[in-house]
Amino acid sequence: MKIKFNKRYLHIGFTAFAVVAASICFYYLVFHGDRFSAQVNAFFKVISPVMYGIIFAYLMTPMVNGIERNCLIPLFGWKGKTITNKQKKYMRMLSILLTILIVGCLIYGFFSILIPNIVKSIKSISYQFPYYVQNLSSWSTEFLADNPDIEKMVISFLDTYSEEFTNYLNNSIVPQMETLLKHVSLSLISVLKVLWNFIIGVVISIYVLFSKENFAGQAKKLIFALLSTKTANQFIKDVRFISDTFIGFIGGKIIDSIIIGFICFAGTSILNMPYALLVSVIVGVTNIIPFFGPYLGAIPSAILILMVNPLKSLYFILFILVLQQVDGNLIGPKILGQSTGLSGFWVIFSITVFGGFMGVFGMIIGVPLFAVFYAFLRRFANHLLRKRGLPVETKEYLNVEYINENAVFVPKEDISRDSRKNAFFNLGKGTEDSKAKKSKNSKKEGE
Repeated sequence: MKIKFNKRYLHIGFTAFAVVAASICFYYLVFHGDRFSAQVNAFFKVISPVMYGIIFAYLMTPMVNGIERNCLIPLFGWKGKTITNKQKKYMRMLSILLTILIVGCLIYGFFSILIPNIVKSIKSISYQFPYYVQNLSSWSTEFLADNPDIEKMVISFLDTYSEEFTNYLNNSIVPQMETLLKHVSLSLISVLKVLWNFIIGVVISIYVLFSKENFAGQAKKLIFALLSTKTANQFIKDVRFISDTFIGFIGGKIIDSIIIGFICFAGTSILNMPYALLVSVIVGVTNIIPFFGPYLGAIPSAILILMVNPLKSLYFILFILVLQQVDGNLIGPKILGQSTGLSGFWVIFSITVFGGFMGVFGMIIGVPLFAVFYAFLRRFANHLLRKRGLPVETKEYLNVEYINENAVFVPKEDISRDSRKNAFFNLGKGTEDSKAKKSKNSKKEGE
């Protein structure tokens, strides 16, 4: 006997099940959020090598495509020769190996130059630290002697907080040294795990790069199977937009930071700043973080130079201010262009919010991530406005008082200065007049 299913009841049952399941998940998320976050963290720890591999493959894809398109295809297709499928596989493997070799050589060259100089700088700082402290102490003593008012303020501040600092040091820091050492040892183990996941991720990225067209085709096949053709086309277009936004911003920001690092090294070398290479690396690396990055890198660098020469520290701060103006108005716009389309306020907003949730990583990806969200929200708002027959340009709404029933924009009335003047007091006078009228009416009723 053949069982017949009523699609309507099946749809109702599936909807009811989805609602109940979503309610249970929401209850669990609200009242057992710590368990949920622990499960999510455990899940991401398990799949972290795969995530590393996908991210590495995504970042190396432009270089792999460039090597294939500009070098290998002209070589294998010399004089109009047809490239076979076997040759395409050889081309892909060769382009992947060349990409990994180039990236590896760049990383090795960078760290082979950087690490010895940083170690040298750190050793110099540790050896000469007592001299720096003495130098800073003598400079501060002379400065306070020349400014007695500031000296009184500093002495009062030290008298107020020195005892609190001593108690905090004895009661909080010293007893927790054992815990601190335990955390350091666990951090070393975590670093080794991350390094191992990094190696596995590189291996996975090779497989992803080798079959990236096949993976993309399978993803498109699944999307067209699940969604309507129009929705699937729009979804694929949105994914391309997200990819272009991220790769454009992150890649451009890395190039911009490298340029800033080189310019900083040249400028600090010309100005004969101490620890020029170390300071330039700090400024270049922190420059990847939009807006706040240059200041995050300049503060510890300025303190480091301050310990050697306070006057050069002032010169360094002025140099960084000039450098960031050049970067913000000349270098950055040339490289990044209008890749995000966000105003300064939304840039600060996205960095603050995502940095608060995800730390430094959130500060780096916050701008392109919010740019994608902002673009989708703008497109949704424009779609609703078009359905209502209203314009989508923001400038049309700048001077609007209201929109009438016929969808006609009524501009703000030009209120004269006399009618605007003392509006608050006119409101008060209105209330006094109404009170006077009420008192007169009450007197008449009493009579």
